[in-house]
Amino acid sequence: MVNEENPTPARIERRDAAKNRQLILNTAHRLFEQYGVEQVSMNQIATEAQIGAGTLYRRYRNKGELCLDLIKESVDLFFEDIEVYLKENETVPPDQRLKKVLSIFIRFREKKAQLLTGVEETKSTNPLTSRARSPLYNELHQILVELFNEIASNELSHSVFKADMVLLALTSDSYFFQKDVRGYSPDEILEQLYSTFISVN
Repeated sequence: MVNEENPTPARIERRDAAKNRQLILNTAHRLFEQYGVEQVSMNQIATEAQIGAGTLYRRYRNKGELCLDLIKESVDLFFEDIEVYLKENETVPPDQRLKKVLSIFIRFREKKAQLLTGVEETKSTNPLTSRARSPLYNELHQILVELFNEIASNELSHSVFKADMVLLALTSDSYFFQKDVRGYSPDEILEQLYSTFISVN
C-alpha cells in the first residue's frame, strides 16, 4: 500500500508528467484557437506554458503529435462511428459502405480542420513517410483497403494504391484546394471521389 503522505519519487514524477501534459494541451488549445495551428510554434507553446522546450519535446516530437493528442478523443469517437456503421450495415453493398465511410471522414475533417492540418504538418524530413505512420492514417487506410478488396472480390483490386490515392485527395492541402479554389462542396467532393475511385459500374 502506497503512503499518500510520502509518495514515491516515481509517483511524484508521474503526477508531474500528467500535470505538464495537461498544461501543454491547455496552452496549445488556447493558442491554436487564438492564432490558428499553422501560426503557433512549439517554442511559443513552451514559453506560454512556462516550461522548458526540452520538456515539451520529450513528450511531443512535433506539433503534429501534439495536435493528434488534442483530438485523440474525437478520433476515437470517429472510428467508433465507423465501426458501428459497418457492423449495422454488413448487407449494404461494399461500394456504398465505402462511400459512407468517406462521408463520415469528410464530416470529421470539416469539424476538426485546423487540428487535422496540424497532425499532417510534421517536421520530418520525409513528410510522406510521416503521414503514412500516423495512427489515424493507418487505421483509416486499413478500413478502406478491406472495403476495396470486398468490392473487387476475386479480381486484382490494387486496393492499397486506391486507398492511398483517396486519402491523399482528402489531405488538408488537396481537400481545401478543391473546396476553396475549385469551389466544390463537401458533398460534391465525395461524389467525385466515388465516381473516380469507387464506382463499380
